[in-house]
Formats: sequence, structure tokens, C-alpha cells
Amino acid sequence: MATTSIPWTEQDRTGLFRIATGAGVGLAAALLAIVIPVAFLLVASYDPGGFLSLHQSAFLDATGLLILAGALLFLVSLFFYRRGFALLRKIDSRFTVASILCWIGTLGFLLVVVAAIVIVGSSSSLLSCVNGQPTHALTCLRSGEPLGAYTALVGFWMGWLGGVGIVLGLSAGSSRFKAREIALGAALYAILLLALVGPFVSLFVSFDGVEYLLALVPFLSVLAPFFVFRGTDPDRAKGASAPSAS
Repeated sequence: MATTSIPWTEQDRTGLFRIATGAGVGLAAALLAIVIPVAFLLVASYDPGGFLSLHQSAFLDATGLLILAGALLFLVSLFFYRRGFALLRKIDSRFTVASILCWIGTLGFLLVVVAAIVIVGSSSSLLSCVNGQPTHALTCLRSGEPLGAYTALVGFWMGWLGGVGIVLGLSAGSSRFKAREIALGAALYAILLLALVGPFVSLFVSFDGVEYLLALVPFLSVLAPFFVFRGTDPDRAKGASAPSAS
């Protein structure tokens, strides 16, 4: 079916603004919850006696607080994505499934926040278990704080479905607003979702190579919202499209 260019409505502009806000907050969340903690862990593992030492409970507490703050920002990011998709689905049905999945993801991130609070409260036992090996963190979490581990697991899968909603919503948005950078952001989010599966599955089934999947996460978690944010610039989004009447 042919497509024709149609003028933007106020719902288009507001929906795009909400998606841009979700991407911006998501970028900040990725830096706080993923990039900085991973950088700290890498420095600590290569310099065990330095200031950023895995043997210092204060370091692990600070890392846990960063993850908690990032989880809260991820929740805010998903809220704005969901609100944007919910508004756009009133004029474009392609956003309906994305909006519903983002609701599920919101509940999942609430569980992740609860799990992060549990983890922060049990940093000492986790510290002794990790013992200088950052890649053992997931196994230590399962053995030392099973409630936090299983809450995080359930929350992760619900949040993962919310991530699928973001991918679907951004894919629809890239088509509607003719924004290739939003499409690129959606593709990077999809790869990120695949990369995140391995570490959480390893909570129950051990397998080699999980650290390589983890290495991809910081890059993807920053690049995906970055390109989405760039694509939501009204000067880059060339206009909505809709099926022609003919």
C-alpha cells in the first residue's frame, strides 16, 4: 500500500518529545547503573590493592547505590517511553502492543529496584563471596541472597518484555517519523536484549563465555538511547506517514 506524507499533529509532537525524554533518561541510567559500575569493577580487578578495591565494603556499597540510582532512572525512562507510545497509539495502532509491553516492563523494573535494595543491604556477604572475581557476582548473589536473586530474575524477565515493547515502539516510530536513527536505536536495543539474556540465565545454569556477553552491555546500553535521542530531533524526523486512501 502506498504511503503519503501527512502533517504532524500535536499528539505526534508530544509523543516524540516523550520518546526523546525516555531516551535521554535511559542514557543517564545506563551510565549510572552499567557503565560506571563495570568500569569500577574492571579497575578493582586489575588493581586489587588500589583505592577501588573489591575488598572494601564501602566500594561495593557505593557501586550498589549507583546501580540502585540507575535502576530508578531506568524506571523513569520506561515510564516516558510508555507514555509516548500510549499517546501515539491513539492515532496509530502500531504502538498498541508496545504500550502494553512497557506496562509489564514497568512492573518488572519495580521488582529490580526491590532486588537492588536487598543487594545493597547485604554487601558484606557478597563481598566475601566475590573475593576479587567480578564475573562470580551473579553466582554469589544466587547463593548469598536467593530472595534478591529470584526477585531480580522475575523483574528482569518482565523488564525484558518491556524492552521488547521499546523495540517495537521505536520501530513503529522510525517508520512513522521517517527517522533512520530511531531505527538504528531500536536495532541496538534488540541486540542489547539478546546480550542480557546470558548473564541472567547463568544465575541457574553455568556456562562459559558469559563475561563476553557482559562486555557488550555497556556499549549497547549507551549507544541505543543515544541514537534514539538524536533521531527524535524534529529537524531529523522528516514527518509522519500514513496509508493513503487509495
